[in-house]
Amino acid sequence: MDPDFLNAFTQPSTLDRFLTEDVIAKGEKRKLIKPTSSNNPKLEELKLFLTEWINRTLKEEHIVVKSLEEDLYDGLVLHHLLENLGSLQLDVDKIALTEKKQRKKLSVILEVVAKCLQLEESQLKWSVESILAKDLLSTLHLLVAIAKHFEPTLALPPNVQVETITIESISGGLKTSNAVEYITENKENIEAQSNDAFDELFSCDPDKLDAVKKALLEFVDQHVGKLGLNVKDIETKFSDGVVLLLLIGQLEGYFLNLRNFFLTPASTMEMLHNVNLALELLAEGGLLNFPVNSEDIVNGDTKAIMRVLYCLYSKYRTKEA
Repeated sequence: MDPDFLNAFTQPSTLDRFLTEDVIAKGEKRKLIKPTSSNNPKLEELKLFLTEWINRTLKEEHIVVKSLEEDLYDGLVLHHLLENLGSLQLDVDKIALTEKKQRKKLSVILEVVAKCLQLEESQLKWSVESILAKDLLSTLHLLVAIAKHFEPTLALPPNVQVETITIESISGGLKTSNAVEYITENKENIEAQSNDAFDELFSCDPDKLDAVKKALLEFVDQHVGKLGLNVKDIETKFSDGVVLLLLIGQLEGYFLNLRNFFLTPASTMEMLHNVNLALELLAEGGLLNFPVNSEDIVNGDTKAIMRVLYCLYSKYRTKEA
């Protein structure tokens, strides 16, 4: 037997379970999180984040999730989550008590998810059987995909990776292979691909674009509203740099001396001064990791403005959540 298989499990009961004939059928593959990753702080952070996100989303329905594996496998929470996030009406009973009905329910739910996310079967990192079997890795991949699709501005903890072991039952016994798998995106990759993500958002998904705009404006209003400001438009309200500077001051705790910027800029040069100051503050705070043309902000370029706002949103929305 492959020694990696034995080394992957520290609990005898876990090993015994996978040596049982009916656990992995001949020709079947099963991917699992290694016990060495089970206490990974980033993994625990993601689990807690997703649990709290689900509970916030379903608060009005009095649904409380305590364990992602134990509370999602029968499809009930997933059913409510999809109805709430996507206003989707699923043609299946909400409560399924038998395994047969739970399997049918999950089949309908996962088919809807794949259709919404426009994923082919080969791209799926979960299945009816894996969710029903309370597989944590599959459950996390599913929830992350749902969250990213329906709430694209949700600041998921980045760089969550786990060590996995894939076990395959073959004629000679059990074959294993080890790997490292990302559950949420590598932050460095996110930064490198940030332009592509926003380009795609603007080019092919107007509904999602409107949702992102709304989330960003609500975030801005929540903070500059304390100063008596009301921001309703991305294209015009940020071009002079004033609101952006005040927002940074509120979030980062800066005292902005009125002599350092123009509160009521009367020319393009004064607007550029304000925007450049805001971008410098963001860069100094480690919040801006990609080049921004200040003229694009002054000219009301929606994409450029949203990219800058998202730097602040992604940091402070996580803290508020």
